[in-house]
Amino acid sequence: MNSSQDTLIKKTKKSKLQKTALYLAVVSIIGAIASVIYLTLKIDTLGWENPVSASLLASTFFFLFVALVFVVIGTANVPSFKFEQD
Repeated sequence: MNSSQDTLIKKTKKSKLQKTALYLAVVSIIGAIASVIYLTLKIDTLGWENPVSASLLASTFFFLFVALVFVVIGTANVPSFKFEQD
């Protein structure tokens, strides 16, 4: 990158909501892992056609994509919208 481009892109300090979004992304990934583990433990007794198996797969999908959204929110470079006082 050029030095002129470096001056245009400024990293902003992450807000509390962005930090919270990153923590929620980690919690969501843990939830997805927990639902996959529970599914692998119960799939022999439940079978693939059981509604519980389908709901565990759906919850895994949900948790993973919620984590993706929270990671995007938490890592976004949001500019400051405050007005500078002269």
